[in-house]
Amino acid sequence: MLDVKLVNARIFTLDDARPIAHSLGILGGRIVGLDDDIDALAAGATIDCGQAVVVPGFSDSHNHMAWFGQTLSELNLSECQTLEQLYAAVADFAAALSDDDWVIGSGYDDTAMNGHPNRHELDRAAGGRPVWLKHRSGHMCTVSSEVLDRAGLLDGSATIPADGIVDLDDDGTPSGLLQEQAQTMASALVLPFAVSELADAIGRASRVYASEGLVHVTEAGIGAGWIGRSPVELAAYRSARERGTLKTRVQLMVAHDALHPLSAHSDDRMPIGLDLGITTGFGDDWIRLGAMKIFVDGSLIGRTAAMSEPFCDRAHNSGTLQMSVEQTSDAIVQAHTSGWTVAAHAIGDRAVEVALNAFETAQEIHPRPTARHRIEHAGIVRPEQVARFRDLGITPVPQARFLLEVGDTMAEAVGPAREDWIYRHRSFLTQGVRVPGSSDRPVAKGAPLLGMQSMVQRASAAGLTIGADERVSAEQALRAYTTDAAWVAGDEAHRGTLTPGKLADFVLLAEHPAEVDPNEIGQIAVLATFIAGECVHGEDFMDSLRC
Repeated sequence: MLDVKLVNARIFTLDDARPIAHSLGILGGRIVGLDDDIDALAAGATIDCGQAVVVPGFSDSHNHMAWFGQTLSELNLSECQTLEQLYAAVADFAAALSDDDWVIGSGYDDTAMNGHPNRHELDRAAGGRPVWLKHRSGHMCTVSSEVLDRAGLLDGSATIPADGIVDLDDDGTPSGLLQEQAQTMASALVLPFAVSELADAIGRASRVYASEGLVHVTEAGIGAGWIGRSPVELAAYRSARERGTLKTRVQLMVAHDALHPLSAHSDDRMPIGLDLGITTGFGDDWIRLGAMKIFVDGSLIGRTAAMSEPFCDRAHNSGTLQMSVEQTSDAIVQAHTSGWTVAAHAIGDRAVEVALNAFETAQEIHPRPTARHRIEHAGIVRPEQVARFRDLGITPVPQARFLLEVGDTMAEAVGPAREDWIYRHRSFLTQGVRVPGSSDRPVAKGAPLLGMQSMVQRASAAGLTIGADERVSAEQALRAYTTDAAWVAGDEAHRGTLTPGKLADFVLLAEHPAEVDPNEIGQIAVLATFIAGECVHGEDFMDSLRC
């Protein structure tokens, strides 16, 4: 007997061998058959889907789950359009706190407000409390004088990280803006977060993800560096799973800073890593280690992405590398040699070149042709670099939603001659390179259907079409968030298509993305989300459909 049978459905399997079906059977958390395979089988529960669309569950190949979950309980600054609004929001939030509590806010955008907050104004608004406001990009933050003082930046006793930037006012004193690695000077005063607090945040994020049809996400950096929240961060995901609040399968990238030299036998070729030989792939279907994340450069929003030619707007610089070219290459080669998949954060075309060269060197030294190395963001990719991704077997992981939310400032930064190189998609597909769907949430909104809409339209907030030739079809966008995302995670044998034998992870939608106006893709209702044959979102709706 089947556990569950779906009938009267419009099932789009994304399996080319059997693309369309109308019924689906589930047993033991896996798909056991479609249509004629299961028509004669009884089931513990039969669900009449009323011609609802069923597609494989969505996957986000680059997001920040704990960070997003924490923002849900912090001061939300994403709607502030002026600095005055931000200061007022800080004052209102601080009024409900004790005198020694921190004011922690997330998501402010200096481009929307025409500037970053200033520490003196934050001092007044927060009544002298420590204030830590995180920029939407994650690559910078603004803090109050109290935080600067505790970090040793006002009396000159602090040592600024080599790759950090401390912004100065006209009088030569810190303004409160900290960029890239300088952020650790503020976060070190708060970190590490307790496992219980992180588990709560993961649970909050997971509920949102399930409501958007997400069955799997890749957490893009845990354990150390400015991106990590605790040296025992993996334990928070385990805790959420044990509590029953984790409603999304998770692959975890480990920040390069968390790894250390290993004293393994020379024959094992594992110069760096985690203890006990744990590398990419360790874990189970719910929580598994993914790539090692290595930062090559900064961000386009902050004009710290490493470019081969200067930015065209206010910065008029060429960005910066997080490490020297030699250090970056050594890190990637060592990680590759040690058996890790590598995820290189590279946004500017110069950073992309450094990463591609390092991957090429790594494969020459220690061939691993099946390794699925990645370049996170791949924000500016020159035409000749696209073919190198194909030749080296590197997967780009861009975020199409950036085009709508911050595309105008990105186009401003790189200028019209390079505008078509921003967050490419179709060019890679033409070369036979997969492009998985991702959001970088909370930097941008993370609902997969919104991401698909941006892949199809490539529209900016000001109404520009950025890189019109990089637009893809709705079907290709759907595959980005399903089959291609499963592939880059190494999970194509278990999910990504609705094929017998695979995990019963799927989504019921009110409409198919390819059958609506592109302007409406992001508004398609997610009726229900299933993981391993269990409904994790839309339970009441599904109960109403039971036969």
